[in-house]
Formats: sequence, C-alpha cells, structure tokens
Amino acid sequence: MSVDAETAPRSHRWLMYLPLAVFAALAWLLFVRLNAGDPASIPSVLIGQSAPPLTLPSLDGAAGLTDADLRSGHVSVVNIFASWCEPCHYEHEFLMTLAADPSLHAKGVAIYGVAQKDSAENIRRFLGAKGDPYAKVGLDADGRAGIDWGVYGVPETFIVRGDGSLAFKLVGPMTAQTLESEVKPQILKAMN
Repeated sequence: MSVDAETAPRSHRWLMYLPLAVFAALAWLLFVRLNAGDPASIPSVLIGQSAPPLTLPSLDGAAGLTDADLRSGHVSVVNIFASWCEPCHYEHEFLMTLAADPSLHAKGVAIYGVAQKDSAENIRRFLGAKGDPYAKVGLDADGRAGIDWGVYGVPETFIVRGDGSLAFKLVGPMTAQTLESEVKPQILKAMN
C-alpha cells in the first residue's frame, strides 16, 4: 500500500519541504561567508614569530637567500613571486619604487625575492626586462619554502624585523595604495 502526498498524514507533510529548507540554509551560509571580508586580510599565524628557515639557491646556483640575510639587524622585505604570475608583473613597478626609496635604503632596508615554482632562466628574463629590485633572489623550485612561510599564492610580501621575526604579511599584489598605506608604514613600524 503506497502513500502519496494527498493521503499522507498531515504530521509528515513538512518532510516534503525539508530538502528545500536545508538548501536555503546552506545557500544563505555560503552567501554570508562569501561577503565576510577582504581576502587580502588573511592573518598569518607566523606574525610575531621567527621566520621559517631559508636556504635557497640563487639564480646562478650559488648560495642564495638564507636565514642570515633575514637576521642581520636590518628590516627586510621578502617578496614571493614568479615570472608566470600576472599579478606579479603588475606589482613589479611598486617593488622597483620601494627599492629606489632613498630614505629606506639609508636605513638598511633590503628587498629579497623568493621565486616560487619557477626556473632560473625565466626569472633572469623577467628581471632583465622589468628591472631587479632585489638584493638577492632565492629559487623555491618545489614550493617548500612557500609552504613553510604559509604562502597562499603568489604574490605575497612579508616584512621581517632585523631579528628575523615576521612583522607583517601582504597577500596579493602590491599597489600604489598598499605601498603607501600599508607596506611603508609597516616597514617603519618594524624598525622600532
């Protein structure tokens, strides 16, 4: 004996609407989370802690970027980038502006690059065409250093205090606005 919607007991009719209610609740939850905030403001659990160890080869295969570079007493800017990354091409002019800032240069601020999942040949071509803002470039061919540093994707920029502790993280490409409103003020703050 089958029971259809017309002959079903009234107490069980609400079960017909249960899937629709579950779907509506799930859709509402996803919509709220989608508009939860700026994805570039993803906090890093490493802020305030010592930077993860680095021992990366340089573009010519010699010793490249190491922990000693980040613990030499001056503030460092570590930019994770790649030649295949379109936003990295966009932000490059702002890294060049930062590198050319005479007041930061006088204070010993160094900019280091970490080329993530890229080849030395492609990075040399990229920097040759656009200019080289980096004091040193380390190759992270397998992306392991990026994982250790909590990189979500390129580009990302870290500000490291002279003692090697992480002070700030910028997710996404640097812009003229973020250079002036976030990066430079965070560099100055990290000097104190």
